Amino acid sequence: MSKLPGQLSGTFASIMLDTAFTLLSKAPVVQGPGTILLRRGEPVGDIVYVLQGRVALGVMSEAQMSHQLGEVEGPFWLETSSALLGLPHVVDAIAETEVQLQHVRMPDFLNEVRALPETAQNVLRDMARSQRQQTELAVSRLAKDADARCAEWLLRHAEPDVLLGGLAVTLRDRKRSIAAQLGIAPETFSRVLRHLRERQLISGGGRVLGLPNPQALRELAGV
Repeated sequence: MSKLPGQLSGTFASIMLDTAFTLLSKAPVVQGPGTILLRRGEPVGDIVYVLQGRVALGVMSEAQMSHQLGEVEGPFWLETSSALLGLPHVVDAIAETEVQLQHVRMPDFLNEVRALPETAQNVLRDMARSQRQQTELAVSRLAKDADARCAEWLLRHAEPDVLLGGLAVTLRDRKRSIAAQLGIAPETFSRVLRHLRERQLISGGGRVLGLPNPQALRELAGV
């Protein structure tokens, strides 16, 4: 049985992508400790398969890992979820030890996925979306203060407001639950909402919040 592809979980996903190993025919590339393998926010180019070695995942600052989410050891696919969803990398990756890598062109990898049964493709993409959301939340907790986390959460849950125009967020969960998602105290969440309202970045009250200035929220969230 092969290792799980990328950061997708589940034996089923591993079995379905065993065919991707037909792409790993080139001689491996050896990189030393400290080599930056992925940069957060950059588009996916080649997909990296770690044959051997240990890689740290997290958030870099000045070419060093300032906030580490965890580490993985080969054999392991790096960031296949981003490739499957057509999104930029969500984490930085740095070699902790000497690593042996193989690079697979994204079109070739996606062609292998498209050759799978439609049900299998749907399962992979659902798992990729779930993993992406969990990792984005973890990165946000590590690298952003409470104001930035709240701004990012509001933008992620924004929907068009058909009555007033623009964007709005409906608070479908209790504030205590939302605060727990953000890794902050409920009192902190209430305080941040008050500050955002004072800065005219949100409007309204109750369970529906308007977003009169989404661009300012994006700048605050760093997205």
